[in-house]
Amino acid sequence: MRSRNTSFFDEVPRFFTRQLRWLTPGIGIKRWIFLILFGTTLLAVGLAVLILDIYRTAPETWWLPVFSFLSLRFLDRTLRAIVFGGLGVTLLVWGVTGFNRSLMRPFIPSGTVVVDTISSYRKRERGPRVVTLGGGNGLSTLLRGMKTQTSNLTAVVTVADDGGSSGAIRQNLGILPPGDIRNCLAALSDDEALLSQVFQYRFGEKMGLNGHSLGNLLITALTEITGSFEEAVAESGRVLAVRGKVLPSTLHDVRLVADMEGTGSSRETRVKGESKIPEARGTIRRIWLEPDNPAGYPPSIQAILSADLILVGPGSLYTSILPNLLVPDLKAALLSSRALKFYICNVATQAGETDKFSAKKHIQVLEEHLGVNIFDLMIINNRFEGRLSHGVQWVKSDNELAEDYKVYATDLLDVEHPWRHDSSKLTSAVMDLYLEKTGPLLGKDV
Repeated sequence: MRSRNTSFFDEVPRFFTRQLRWLTPGIGIKRWIFLILFGTTLLAVGLAVLILDIYRTAPETWWLPVFSFLSLRFLDRTLRAIVFGGLGVTLLVWGVTGFNRSLMRPFIPSGTVVVDTISSYRKRERGPRVVTLGGGNGLSTLLRGMKTQTSNLTAVVTVADDGGSSGAIRQNLGILPPGDIRNCLAALSDDEALLSQVFQYRFGEKMGLNGHSLGNLLITALTEITGSFEEAVAESGRVLAVRGKVLPSTLHDVRLVADMEGTGSSRETRVKGESKIPEARGTIRRIWLEPDNPAGYPPSIQAILSADLILVGPGSLYTSILPNLLVPDLKAALLSSRALKFYICNVATQAGETDKFSAKKHIQVLEEHLGVNIFDLMIINNRFEGRLSHGVQWVKSDNELAEDYKVYATDLLDVEHPWRHDSSKLTSAVMDLYLEKTGPLLGKDV
C-alpha cells in the first residue's frame, strides 16, 4: 500500500527495483524467466505475423484506421518497438509476480516476501554438510543458529539421559529417552514461534501426567505406532518441519557410569546414571557406557563420514558430549572423517561436573577419551560480563592453551543468560571460520 507522502512516480522505480531482485544469482529463477520470455516472444512473433497478414489482405473498412492508430503507426518503428516491448515486459512481470504470490500463499507466512524466502532456501540448500554432536541446551542453541545457514544439518544426540520425564519414560516403557532429541527437533523447527512451543509444553504435576512434555509423549506414542524409535523421531521432524535431521548416537539402551572421587577424600565411588553424576559433587576420574561396546546408529556414522564440518559442543562435557564419543563406531568415524572439526567450549563451568575447569582442561578431557586431539580449532568465549550462579565460574583460556592448540577467542556471550552462548554470535563465528573469513585456519588443507 502506498503511503500518503509517497507519490505514484516514487513508487514506480521501487516496484521495478523489487522485481529485479528475482534476477539475484543463485536462486534458480532466471532460467525460468528467460524461458518464459523466449516462449512469449515466439508467441508474439506468430501473432504479429497473423495480424500483419490480415492487415495487408483485408479489404478497406472502417476498422483499418482504428487498427493503424492502436498499432502506433504514426510513430517511428524503433519507438514503437520500445513502447510495445516495455508494455509487454511490464505486464509479464506483473502477471508472473501475481501468479507466484497466489501459488505460494498457502506455503509462505503472511507478510513474507516470496523472493526473500526463495533466496534464503537456495542459500541453505547449498550450505555445507554440518554434523553437530552433543545434547542438552548447548546443542539446541547451536542448532537454532546453524539452521539459518544450511539445510544439510545433522544433530547426533546422546541417548544416555535417565532423569526427569525422559528417565520416567525410559524406565516405565523401555524406550530410548526422547528429551534431548525433543529439544533439538524444536530448535530446528521452521515454526519456533508456536508449534515448537506446543511441542515443548510441559504438563503440570496436578494434571496427572507426571510433568511430561508434550513432545516426549508424542515421540513415545509414535514409537508405539511405528514400532521404531528412529522412525518416531523422523515423523516428529516432519510434524515440526525441521531443517535438517536429528539422529540418536546409538539405538542401544546405554547407561552412563562414572568413577568419582569425593571432595576432601581420595576414595573413589561408582555412580550410575547421567542424572546422578552431577549430583554426586565429586571429581570425575573415569567415565564409560554400559554396555561398553554399543553399536553406533548407521545413519549417524554415515553423516559424520560425509560431513564438511563437524561441531562438538557446546554442552555438558561428561553427560552430553562424551556419551556420543564413547560409542566406538562414532569415535572411529570421527577419527576417519576428513571434515573440519571444531570444538566449541562452554562459556561457564557446570556445578558438579566441570568445577574450576579451564578451557584447556575441557579439551584435554576430550583428548584423553579419544586418544588423540582430533580438533582443527577450539572456539572459546572472551567476554565475561554478568552474574553467574553460585559455584559457577567463567571458562577462561590458560596462558599455555594457544601454544598447544589452535584457538579462536571472540565474544560469544548471551548477555541475558551469561552462562550460555548467543546463538547468532556463535553461528556467525563458526561460519566465518569455516569460510576462512577470519581466524587461524588459513593454509589448512581441506
